[in-house]
Amino acid sequence: MALNFSPMAFKSQKLPSHTLPPTATLRSPKFCMVSTIPSGSKDVGNLKKPFAPPREVPAQITHSMPSHKVEIFKSLEGWAENNLLTHLKPVEKCWQPADFLPDPNSDGFYDQVNELRERAKEIPDDYFVVLVGDMITEEAISTYQTMLNTLDGTRDETGASLTPWAIWTRAWTAEENRHGDLLNKYLYLSGRVDMRQIEKTIQYLIGSGMDPHTENSPYRGFIYTSFQERATFISHGNTGRLAKEYGDVNLAQICGSIASDEKRHETAYTKIVEKLFEIDPNETVCALADMMKKKITMPAEFIYDGRDYNLFDHYSAVAQRIGVYTAKDYVDIVEYFVNRWKVEELTGLSAEGRKAQDYMCGLPSRIRKLEERAQERAKEAPSMAFSWIFDREVKL
Repeated sequence: MALNFSPMAFKSQKLPSHTLPPTATLRSPKFCMVSTIPSGSKDVGNLKKPFAPPREVPAQITHSMPSHKVEIFKSLEGWAENNLLTHLKPVEKCWQPADFLPDPNSDGFYDQVNELRERAKEIPDDYFVVLVGDMITEEAISTYQTMLNTLDGTRDETGASLTPWAIWTRAWTAEENRHGDLLNKYLYLSGRVDMRQIEKTIQYLIGSGMDPHTENSPYRGFIYTSFQERATFISHGNTGRLAKEYGDVNLAQICGSIASDEKRHETAYTKIVEKLFEIDPNETVCALADMMKKKITMPAEFIYDGRDYNLFDHYSAVAQRIGVYTAKDYVDIVEYFVNRWKVEELTGLSAEGRKAQDYMCGLPSRIRKLEERAQERAKEAPSMAFSWIFDREVKL
């Protein structure tokens, strides 16, 4: 998944936040307090932690969805079987990473690797910074499966549950797992990147987890995944477009195939939210507005390579500059879903629901104005050394 969809450029360009305090909920959710002890600190009794995430979340809201709402998702299992699982491909019909990479059993394997490396030489460093960031995001797929399995009413209760929700989560994860595998192997063969630094970054990211603000609510969770899949579809599509411009048709096919998967997954998650708007519009529009006020955060926002605590901002700034994923893309996604889910046409809402509806209908234009002002104020960007490319500098 890339991906990726807190408005990357918003962070790098310092756009004002729309975030509301998590405590502004009316449902008296549970709070989970998380330690903020720095990684290098000592615990009580002089005992050292074997591992501490480089970035820790100080407070998280859990189980904010009223318990009776769980029954809605139980009742939708038949619908999910007929409308969600159809967006999965049979394994035998799926592409696999080996389809795009040099064949180690071939007599021409070394020639194929050399050809791949020659094509990679023509691609600039800033592209590789973004491709590495996208790959690392994809490699943390275990974190995203964990996130889906926190959602009340749809989680995989046993690890091998046969509910349609659980089957979807496992099979979706299996399809997504190919993305990181493919990009990882390509980057390894390219010779353009420091694989040890990249592998450390992946380990740090998976160990740090993610904080999507979903509060164990499938309303929020499926809104999040809808945005995320559309953002990664855009991001991988743009890396494919740039690869073709740089003359690497094989890499363009790699990125395009991943983007195609993301588009299919986006369609599935979008359908879930569409169904929720149909049967429970008030709860759904309130969840949508709440998620947008907090901002949709990138799953890789905790990315860290052992050196740069602002690595996410730096990687995002490069992605913005070269046109892989931009602030404009983010607001386009917001506008797309407001229209796709027909938020403006909702009726029968509570006062809270109407307020959420008004907020969402006016949000795209407000974000566009902020983005335009940020572009006007933008200054000459500095350069930054990235450990992923052997500390070569790239303009942010």
